[in-house]
Order: sequence, then structure tokens, then C-alpha cells
Amino acid sequence: MPGLRRLLVAPLAALCLAAVAATTASAAITIYPDSMAATGASATTAYNTCPAPGTNCPANSWATGTNPAVNSIYLRIRAVNPAIEGNAFNDAVAGSDMARLQAQFERAAEQSVELVTVDMGSNDICADSEEAMTSVVSFEASFDAALSALTTRRPATRIAVASIPNVHRLWRILHTDEAAVRAWNANTICQSMLANPTSTARADAARRERVLDRIAELNAALAAVCAEYVHCRYDGGAAFGYAFEASEVTTRDYFHPSVAGQASFARVEWEVPWEF
Repeated sequence: MPGLRRLLVAPLAALCLAAVAATTASAAITIYPDSMAATGASATTAYNTCPAPGTNCPANSWATGTNPAVNSIYLRIRAVNPAIEGNAFNDAVAGSDMARLQAQFERAAEQSVELVTVDMGSNDICADSEEAMTSVVSFEASFDAALSALTTRRPATRIAVASIPNVHRLWRILHTDEAAVRAWNANTICQSMLANPTSTARADAARRERVLDRIAELNAALAAVCAEYVHCRYDGGAAFGYAFEASEVTTRDYFHPSVAGQASFARVEWEVPWEF
């Protein structure tokens, strides 16, 4: 009987291995799309990273860029799936907040892409004042409406959602840098968080903490709404949790990611499990 068991087990093991191999091959085909579009705001347009200041620079985008120094999501996919070559679109619009995501999704749907990346929320946080930040209810409703519209038109399109980065960390690592403070003040950048950047007053410290709390609340909304859609995947807070350094922020405005920052963003988001 032991010999018979061995005879039975060997074919069964072979069948199992074949099934695993087939599943793996199928997963590889499913995971890596033949086309993609990026949605979001100025971080996704790689604003202020080109030689000409104050311009968008999509070639440096963490999502769909072609600069090897960034090694974007698009380039990483192309390395394992050459079929995506030339089929990457950057639909992000600098200055956008969550209320404008649906319009970007409409363009992505017209492009019939298989994957859409989403990096939205920084402008909902970075308002002219704390009071002007987008409410959680409004943010959640806009995100849900955008996802509903896209998935109605493109039910099989996968959606990879990045968390909102930690703007409080930006203040923490640069508020003692005189050049950064001058840039924030001169350009009134992200005043909800960066107003009175050198102040140690209790009121300013409390405001910064409240803005940080709002980031956490909006990230929670991203996670909750995304979980309601079968082909949506949230990054689990990877972008928010990444401890970026000063060198990863452009010295033109001390706010947007530099080329190095774009590269780190791409790496962090690529390392999130590709499960939808």
C-alpha cells in the first residue's frame, strides 16, 4: 500500500503544481495592464521639476513619467509587460481637488484604460485657511460619485488609490529652513498647515494638529469608499507613512516633490501589493 500511495500522490502533486503555475500565469496577465491613466493634481503632473520653473513636467511623473531617473509606475509595468508601451496617459490637472476627480475619470474612460492611478486630496487639505479645507462628508461624496461613474462605464478597470501625504511632516522638517519659510510665506502655500510656519504659539500648534487629523480622516474616507468597489485598491497609508526627506522636495517652492521625491513616490506605490 505505501507504494500505491506514492503512485497516487505523485500525479496529484504534479496536477497541483500545474494548477499553481496556471494560476500564477493568469495572475500575471491580470495584474499588469496594457494601458493606464494617471489622475490627480500637481504632484502627478510633476509640477516644478522641469528646467523651466513653474511648469508641469509629466515626463517626471511618479505615475506615467518616462524619465528613467523616476522609474514611474508606467516604466515598472513596461519592464514586465511591454504591451503597455505608449499607452499611458496623464490626465491629472494641477490645482485639482476631489470634486474634480470625476472629470478626470471621464477622460480615462474615453481612453479605455485598464488601470487608473489616483493621487487626490492634497488640495483638499492645503487650502487658504483651516476653515477652507474640504469637509470629510463632501470629500467622501465626491470620491464615491467619481468611482461610481468610472466603474459604470468601465467595470473592469482597476483603480489604484494613493493616500494623502503627510503635510505636517513637510512643516516639521523644513520650518527651520529660512528659504522654505520665505517661499511658503511669499507664495501663501498650504496656509491651512504652513501659515506662521516659525510660530510656536499654542494656537498655531493646535491648528497644525487639527489639519493632520483631517488628513487622517480623509485617508480613512479613501480607504472606506475604495473598499466598496471590487476593482479599487487603496495603498493602506503607504504614501502618508513615507518619511520623505528635504532632498525629496523641490527647492523652487519647498512644497512639491523633486525628481528624487517623484522617484520615491513611484517606489512606495509600486511596493504596495498589486491586489484588486
